Amino acid sequence: MTTKTYIPSQADVDRQWYVIDAEGQRLGRLATEIATILRGKNKPTFTPNMDTGDFVIVLNADKVVVTGRKASTKLYRRHSGRLAG
Repeated sequence: MTTKTYIPSQADVDRQWYVIDAEGQRLGRLATEIATILRGKNKPTFTPNMDTGDFVIVLNADKVVVTGRKASTKLYRRHSGRLAG
């Protein structure tokens, strides 16, 4: 008995639009939820090597909540990846 993994074709992928209101939601949890929808991990036909995700529209993105003092003290650094770069 052999079992085959189901791989959906691009014609079988049903894409939907999601509208998410970001007002009052926490930044990290919202980003995780959006990434899950974009990647398609919320669908039973999820395949890691295919684009089976949906489309997302985020409303009120400027009203997202950042907890603690991150808004004033967060420091972003950039590194080229080279040694001593």
